[in-house]
Amino acid sequence: MNRDILRLAVPALGALIAEPLFLIIDSALVGHLGVVPLAALGVASAILQTIVGLMVFLAYSTTPAVARRFGAGDPTRAVSVGIDGMWLALGLGALLALAGYLGTPALVGMFGAGADVAADAEAYLGISMWGLPAMLIVFAATGLLRGMQDTVTPLWIAGTGFAANALLNWAFIYGLGWGISGSAAGTVVAQWAMVGAYVVVVGRLAHRHRASVRPQREGVRGSARSGVWMFLRTVSLRLALLSTVAVATAFGTHELAGWQVAFTMFSTAAFALDALAIAAQALIGKGLGSGSTSEVRRVLRRTLAWGAWFGVIVGVVIGGLSAWIGLVFTGDAAVAAMVQPALIVLAVAQPICGIVFVLDGVLIGANDARYLAIAGGLNLVVYVPVLIGLWLWHPGGAAGLAWLAVAFFGVYMLARLVTLGWRIRRPAWMTQPA
Repeated sequence: MNRDILRLAVPALGALIAEPLFLIIDSALVGHLGVVPLAALGVASAILQTIVGLMVFLAYSTTPAVARRFGAGDPTRAVSVGIDGMWLALGLGALLALAGYLGTPALVGMFGAGADVAADAEAYLGISMWGLPAMLIVFAATGLLRGMQDTVTPLWIAGTGFAANALLNWAFIYGLGWGISGSAAGTVVAQWAMVGAYVVVVGRLAHRHRASVRPQREGVRGSARSGVWMFLRTVSLRLALLSTVAVATAFGTHELAGWQVAFTMFSTAAFALDALAIAAQALIGKGLGSGSTSEVRRVLRRTLAWGAWFGVIVGVVIGGLSAWIGLVFTGDAAVAAMVQPALIVLAVAQPICGIVFVLDGVLIGANDARYLAIAGGLNLVVYVPVLIGLWLWHPGGAAGLAWLAVAFFGVYMLARLVTLGWRIRRPAWMTQPA
């Protein structure tokens, strides 16, 4: 069992951490343009990640659906389900790109940032919208390969894509002098290149298993239906993230820039810890497809233990580097000092985060999306009043960021731990339909 987890989790870790590593590089490149562009990146990234995050069901619904069929000994149908998900991703991405581009000023205006921050955020977001279809296709294709128990190929594509992304951003930002717009342009080019790589890989997979590459109407509809609950689950997560960014924006430009640093580190740690969740998704789906509940329970026990210990390790690293992380992003000693207490809070919360991410992956792999959606709403009931209290108190500075970190990394993540932990103690989550 440990070998199976490692076989899936280690390559998944590499693929997942490639994206936040790029975000760190991107934030650092933009951060050295000044505090205003970094704050603008915080606003634009929150909007973009919200839109993309709402569509993450394209990966999280595809993985267990493919894994169930693969575990049941039907690879042809497994690949077909994944390809239908890719077609659905293309259609949704095209609609979202057009709507997002036209709505960019209104979306940025919702955050109430200053005129200079808003102008940079609009420039970045308007260009980035044209990469949305590519992002969603990559989601669905990655979910297909994970369901087929292949996390190595996504690692190679992600690593190469994000390395090219960083080089393009540097060239466009500083070489061509495009500023924050160059960062967005480099990302869009790299995203479509990744789509090209996935099309080649999935095409070969379809040929090997004699699966159709044409969209199947019922298959696309089925992918959409199965993703509704996952969509609602993700809505609750994104509402929590957006509300947190809104409170940071109300504190001030420097606080918003500091929160961007802290949240980028959280995203980096989350993607790293999520590697175990992805392994759990694939193995749980495969185990349920083959009818082996004993294997499912072994996967649960091992991934939970690994999640807790991995969280401890990640927390020690973040805590030990907390005094220097802010300097890497901005080169501003004042901002670095302001964000350090929030980073320490993040470090302490990492073991909890590790367990939460694994539990989330286990329930996704079991297709228990309806409960995940309900639990997401309950978590907001606990978290939103805390945010409102912070907004009314309006502490600001290092203290404000620290309390905001306690609210998100402490209160919100603990609420998720309670709701997910309660579900996993009962056998109902293993009896959900494919």
